[in-house]
Amino acid sequence: MRFEAGTEIAADAELVWAVLVDVARWPEWTASVSRAERGESGPLAVGATARLTQPKLRPAMWRVTELTEGREFTWVSDTPGVRTRGEHRLLPLPDGRTRVELAIDQAGPLARLIGLLYGGLLRRYLRLEADGLRARAERG
Repeated sequence: MRFEAGTEIAADAELVWAVLVDVARWPEWTASVSRAERGESGPLAVGATARLTQPKLRPAMWRVTELTEGREFTWVSDTPGVRTRGEHRLLPLPDGRTRVELAIDQAGPLARLIGLLYGGLLRRYLRLEADGLRARAERG
């Protein structure tokens, strides 16, 4: 199952990227994450990990699997029966704004059931993340 949210931000992609990849500070700008701990110091890179605690969900360990500096990163979290893939994309717009596209894609034998049980919550969390990122980046 796939869930998506997006928004346009009145800030350039470089600033939006800096906010987005500072994973440890996500709880400051989105109510969808109550705690975020990076597994390593330094910049976000392929292989980097982060443990996210989200209201109403079990804490999850995420591992970055793809990253294009300044544009996008993808990470995955594995639990029994479900692999969750989180996608974060920035698209610079000609007027200096940035389009952000966020997605959660779940696969595995329990993905459909988890999607049915938690789909509304996942949609709401994606919206909170998109709106929170916009508010933080537009403040500078």
